Amino acid sequence: MHLQPDSVGVVTPQTLHFDTPITLKSGAVLDAYDLVYETYGTLNADKSNAILICHALSGNHHVAGFHSAEEKRPGWWDNMIGPGKPVDTTRFFVIGLNNLGGCHGSTGPSSIDPKTGKPYGAAFPIVTVEDWVETQVRLADRLGIATFAAVIGGSLGGMQALSWSILHPQRMRHALVIASAPGLTAQNIGFNDVARQAILTDPDFHGGDFYAHGVVPRRGLRLARMLGHITYLSDDVMGEKFGRILKNDVFQFGYGVEFEVESYLRYQGDKFADSFDANTYLLMTKALDYFDPTHHHRISLSEALKPAQAEFLVVSFTSDWRFAPSRSREIVKALLDNDRNVSYAEITAAHGHDTFLMPDPHYLSLVRAYLNNAAKGMGL
Repeated sequence: MHLQPDSVGVVTPQTLHFDTPITLKSGAVLDAYDLVYETYGTLNADKSNAILICHALSGNHHVAGFHSAEEKRPGWWDNMIGPGKPVDTTRFFVIGLNNLGGCHGSTGPSSIDPKTGKPYGAAFPIVTVEDWVETQVRLADRLGIATFAAVIGGSLGGMQALSWSILHPQRMRHALVIASAPGLTAQNIGFNDVARQAILTDPDFHGGDFYAHGVVPRRGLRLARMLGHITYLSDDVMGEKFGRILKNDVFQFGYGVEFEVESYLRYQGDKFADSFDANTYLLMTKALDYFDPTHHHRISLSEALKPAQAEFLVVSFTSDWRFAPSRSREIVKALLDNDRNVSYAEITAAHGHDTFLMPDPHYLSLVRAYLNNAAKGMGL
């Protein structure tokens, strides 16, 4: 493999074990857990140049670079992170982690419960965005990082960045909240529940304890991913990419794959079912549903964001109907109500919600300019 000069290259995941119990928002307690993470760049002497990357629903710790010379696809945000890229690893020390409840090495439903010697399965507790932030704080403590230069995330990751600004305002200088929202709409909660029902009603789910049966609820996972994928793309992009193109030029008058869009969605569903844990999918969508900084205290978003001290970059995309620009503007207004320093960009882009993962030149240039100015302001 020939690595590009702006690649972080071959990286090795690391694991930290935490044996201090954590009480989750649900009241459940985990006595111990592992977090898997990767780092890119070099932590400076005073540990002031660290950036935390928070992943979205199906993300993980492998944010940039490659795990081996044979790996063909880089980490999920490789276009954003690397030497000279918008999140410049010659300047910043970047951390990506797999959240608690994940299925890529951090403790989650598929991990072995030390009390039983079997996978946690359905016994693994529900986790929330706030729980993830607390585990991320513990990770920062172990790495000796008192304050992050920035916390960055898209979609569900943006919710984590927003939560950081409320729960630990002293421990971050900048928050980049991209294609996100201060809470899901009823429509979004509905999409998530349909996806969960596809999994929960799969005969191979076995109440979440399918590991013991040596099966995977593939049908449910496939349907959940197919539904999700439709919502991540815009109608224009799907029309441009697939239109009404038939695979065989003529109607087959049956229920097999006839249109290219059907073939694409089934491929995405199959690929996802091969690589993601069904219980983790349920947990991640529930964390999305539960996130609402205003809920417990019945306050306005402006009041909820009063503790925030960070400077903000909030980004939305015009074709994103799953996390519409109007939701980002709610965040901006609430921050401005508190006289916070916030920059907002609503980028014209065609790819829908998934644009935050795309190499859109305007978007990447914007993030680069913001972080360059932030670095100068912090003397980095």
